[in-house]
Amino acid sequence: QVQLVESGGGLVQPGGSLRLSCTASGGFFSTYVMGWYRQATGKQRELVATITSGGSTNYADSVKGRLTISRDNAKNTVYLQMDSLKPEDTAAYYCNARINTLNFWGQGTQVTVSS
Repeated sequence: QVQLVESGGGLVQPGGSLRLSCTASGGFFSTYVMGWYRQATGKQRELVATITSGGSTNYADSVKGRLTISRDNAKNTVYLQMDSLKPEDTAAYYCNARINTLNFWGQGTQVTVSS
């Protein structure tokens, strides 16, 4: 069983920055595909970014060039650096760990972009 704990959400003005963190416990973090997803009120959960064990990354078109996913295997932590934030980035952000067909989720952290 893998436990994921997110942190770093909050209220930020448009154009501002935040960094989300997700720390994993249990299992072998370095082997997981890690990802960030988000869910805005009234909408379906959507992919934001993923990073493989080898460091290959994938991003949703809507966040390319503004959000950056990274991982520190020594700290069992994945990050999401969020720059040039827009009101449409407002959502609950969820950390995901994928091992073969198994998916584990964190509890989510709220990001609100508003003036």
